[in-house]
Amino acid sequence: MWLAKLTERGMLRPSFVPPAEIRQLRDYTRLRTDLTRDRARHWQRLEKLLEDALIKVSAVASTMDTLSVRDMLEALIAGQRDPKVLAGLARGKMKAKRAALIEALTGKFDGHHAELARMLLDQIDALAAQIGALTIRIEELIAAIPAAQGVDADGTTGPGAGAGPDAARLNAITRLDEVPGISAHGAQIILAEIGLDMTRFPTHGHLVSWAKLCPRTIQSGAKNRSGKSGKGNPYLKGILGEIATAAAKTDTFLGERYRRIVKRRGKLKALVAVARTILVIIWHLLADPAARYEDLGAGYYASRTDTERKTRNHIRQLEALGYTVTLTQAA
Repeated sequence: MWLAKLTERGMLRPSFVPPAEIRQLRDYTRLRTDLTRDRARHWQRLEKLLEDALIKVSAVASTMDTLSVRDMLEALIAGQRDPKVLAGLARGKMKAKRAALIEALTGKFDGHHAELARMLLDQIDALAAQIGALTIRIEELIAAIPAAQGVDADGTTGPGAGAGPDAARLNAITRLDEVPGISAHGAQIILAEIGLDMTRFPTHGHLVSWAKLCPRTIQSGAKNRSGKSGKGNPYLKGILGEIATAAAKTDTFLGERYRRIVKRRGKLKALVAVARTILVIIWHLLADPAARYEDLGAGYYASRTDTERKTRNHIRQLEALGYTVTLTQAA
C-alpha cells in the first residue's frame, strides 16, 4: 500500500509491468527457454554416458542431434555392436568419415548403457515435443497482438499480414529478423521481455539502462573505474548475448563493430557493446512500426576515418622513434 502511494506521489519510479498479453507470452517463451536448456543438459548427459562406454562419436559428428548419430544410437540400444555396421548408418557428409566413425564407435557399450541411453533419448524426445508445442502457441499469441501485425500491399491487416516482401508494412517479427544475428526465435523472446510499446521507455537509453547493458562508472575520490553492467533481465540479456555472438561473425556493421572493440577491450566487453547496439536498433524498430533495418556495412568506420589525421599520427610516431619519413603517393 505505502509503495503504491509513494509511486503516485512521484517519490518512486514505477517498475516496468507489461500488459497482460505480453505477460502471458512471456510465460510461454521463458518456459520454452528453460526446457531448451534442459534438453541441452540431457544431450550432455548422453554424451558423457557414451564416453563412459568409450564411444567418441561426438568427436566425429558436428553435433549429437544429427540423424546419423540418432540412427547409430538406436542401433546400439537395439544390440548392434559392430562398429563397421554402425558406421554404415551414416548419412550425407558423414559417409566420408567412415574410418573415423569406425574408430569412434569401437568401445564397450553394454546393456546398462543401452538402458540409460534409452531413458535419456525418451526424455529428449519428450522435451522436443513440448518445445515444438510451445513454439506453435507463441506464434499464435504474437499473431493475435495488433501491434505486432503488419499490413499487406492491398491494405489487409490482421494475423498473418505483413510477412511478404511486397508488404506495405512488415510485422514486428519479420522486421526484427532483418537485423543480423536475430532469428524469429530470438525476436519472439525479445518481444515477450520488452513488449511492443516503447512509450514505456522514452528513449533508447532508458531501455538500455533498464536492461543493464549500459556502462557504469564507479567513482572513489579522484579515481574513476568501470564497473559491472549489472544483472538485469536474465532472459533478455541471455538472448541478446546469443544474438551478439552470431552478429559478431558476420561481415556487417555489427560484425565490424565487434572486431574493432575486441582488439582493445576484450571479447566479453565487445559482446556487451554489440548487444547494447542491437538493443538500441530494436528500440527504434519497435518505436516506429514503419521503420526498417538498413545495414551501414562493414566499411562504415573506414569510410568515416580522417585519413590526413591518421597519416599525421603515424608520421609523428615514426619520427619519435628516430626515423625520417618521406611519403610517396601510390599509383
